[in-house]
Amino acid sequence: MQNLPFRAIVSDLDGTLLNANHVIGEFTIDTLAKLAQKNVDIILATGRNHTDVMSILDKINVKNAAMITSNGARIHDLQGSLLYSNNLEEKLAFEIMNMPFDATRVCVNSYQDEGWFINIDIPALRKYHQDSGFMYDVVDFRHHHGRGTEKVFFIGKTAEDLIELEQALKTRFGEQTAITFSTPNCLEVMNKNVSKGTALTHLLASRDYTPQDCIAFGDGMNDVEMLQEVGKGCVMFNADPRLKQACPTLEQIGLNKDEAVASYIRAIFGIYQ
Repeated sequence: MQNLPFRAIVSDLDGTLLNANHVIGEFTIDTLAKLAQKNVDIILATGRNHTDVMSILDKINVKNAAMITSNGARIHDLQGSLLYSNNLEEKLAFEIMNMPFDATRVCVNSYQDEGWFINIDIPALRKYHQDSGFMYDVVDFRHHHGRGTEKVFFIGKTAEDLIELEQALKTRFGEQTAITFSTPNCLEVMNKNVSKGTALTHLLASRDYTPQDCIAFGDGMNDVEMLQEVGKGCVMFNADPRLKQACPTLEQIGLNKDEAVASYIRAIFGIYQ
């Protein structure tokens, strides 16, 4: 085997591997294909649903990739087969979906086995799912259900809109759940101990290397555990300031709009053309 600095790269998507238009750039596609030719594993770790991620992987010529989705609640292989899941308990999920909040400032969403659900139509969210066409169904959560729930998430118009809700969720459900921000205005609730880091450990348990043999990239608070667990964690320059504060010793690289992850990968793996 070649003398490689890392056996795998683990990357978040929005704000990290994807560009400012929330799609994967051609430079990044070419970089990952060349990395795969070196037999480096590619692991995408995101808050997105695996249907979204499949559409991104379809653009890359890779044979050995994995998807950690819903912040670690799910792991799928390249063919979309489920390798691991850690759902919220049904009754608990339903209670979280129906937490009180200011409906003029905040919306509630869930990722479940049946798809993506939301309490109100927000067409602006379509920009995040241009490649996959993955889209929500509008439901009344009072008459919905909590079965097969990967995560429940709340999107505020601003970060300040979620402050009281975050505290209420932690007070009521903190001992039963994992609560984090994927972006400053997106508050996410998963089952207890769910994180990208714990999912990565589970995924690598059957491989001949460990998280210490990986390099990871992220920009949000939902990346903290993953970035701290790997051999080298890198924080995007455009990252949530709270992530930079939580991981002050990690190297900061460039901007996602400039495809900085691809540039960094090329430098450390010696990909020059």
